[in-house]
Amino acid sequence: MNIVKSASTGRESQPRLGALLVILLFVIGLHATAARAQTGYINVRGGNITMNITTGAAGSQPIAVTNTVTTLRFWRQAKIAKITVTTSCPTQAFNLQVVATGVVRGVAAPAVSLTNGMLAVDFITNIPSTGTWTYDTPTLQYTASATFAQGNSAELGNDLHTLTYTLVVQ
Repeated sequence: MNIVKSASTGRESQPRLGALLVILLFVIGLHATAARAQTGYINVRGGNITMNITTGAAGSQPIAVTNTVTTLRFWRQAKIAKITVTTSCPTQAFNLQVVATGVVRGVAAPAVSLTNGMLAVDFITNIPSTGTWTYDTPTLQYTASATFAQGNSAELGNDLHTLTYTLVVQ
């Protein structure tokens, strides 16, 4: 599954002192195509996401923004399974985390910090292969943040992340 967020390479600018109005725009486009994984499917649902960090005061850190409009639907496998997540964002300037909430089948990991080039990290583990359930649809909670020193997207542009969620036998 792909999650796209626009990116910038202009990291030379420094944030200005005084009234800090941080505009950090994350555009995350979700492609709701299903990926075949052994005997089941996984897909991201919810459409495009825009996250704006626009609040901050002189001398303090910008206020993080959380978005929960997308879900991750996965189907029961023939064996105990897990879902992993990884990202690619070559010019990453800001912070992005994701956590699965409302997981009924399996165990959600704590919030995963998404960093360019990271190895796949366990996201939901111990997804049972037995029972009468067919699929589960937890919510994806994204949190975008920046520090005062990282600057803002008004000066640096936006990040572009491509996230990959993979359903595999554990």
